[in-house]
Amino acid sequence: MNARIETEATLPYYAPSSDEVTLFEQAWRNRLPVLIKGPTGCGKTRFVAHMAAKLGLPLYTVACHDDLSAADLVGRHLIGDGKTVWCDGPLTRAVREGGICYLDEVVEARKDTTVVLHPLADDRRVLPIERTGEQLEAPSGFMLVVSYNPGYQNFLKSLKPSTRQRFVSLAFDFPTAEREIGILTGETACDPMLARRLVSIAGSLRTLKDVDLEEAVSTRLLVYAARLIGSGVAPLVACRAAIVESLTDDREIAEALMEVVAATFGA
Repeated sequence: MNARIETEATLPYYAPSSDEVTLFEQAWRNRLPVLIKGPTGCGKTRFVAHMAAKLGLPLYTVACHDDLSAADLVGRHLIGDGKTVWCDGPLTRAVREGGICYLDEVVEARKDTTVVLHPLADDRRVLPIERTGEQLEAPSGFMLVVSYNPGYQNFLKSLKPSTRQRFVSLAFDFPTAEREIGILTGETACDPMLARRLVSIAGSLRTLKDVDLEEAVSTRLLVYAARLIGSGVAPLVACRAAIVESLTDDREIAEALMEVVAATFGA
């Protein structure tokens, strides 16, 4: 896979909120791993894609889950055509070739899996592969990035201090109203008034006190709604499908959320 530097016009759209772009770039130049924490849909994954393109690096993304094993990351022997062949996992490929290995929602992975990251996330920058006897040294272009949602953390799903303290950490949150409007118009080319109304809905729903939602309205859902409306879907229909039904299965709560939507769009 050949890396290439993207032009600003071809970069995945991302609107910085602070100094995260500079911090990420300096972490890469200093060969430091990065941990990104923030709520679902606040732009963590888009930010990593933006930075990979900006730096001209291949991006290897792993969606972590309960069954993710160390072999899924590092690799395993496979049998084919009557012989056993070693197959690199995404982490190993990133170390061999250089690039960003991004572990999304790393706390979902088993604790014995995340331990394999330790020698890559400190000054050693090596990946021992026990099954092949190799010890790969990460090239200068390699970077380890992990993310998680602190709102999902509990006693059983959290990063061990020995893992957290190996990373430079960036804290993300939902953008300010004006920045979120800019994200919607930049991402979807929607009318600024539509963007303002959608952001107003998000602000109202995020501050509801009497409605129990597991997650707040993400910027991602607002982008979905703007795209549906832009393609001709009626605003109330688009907001129900892209926002409300994605937040709850409870009919009473859904109708309460739709009242906010209807008030905003004047229905």
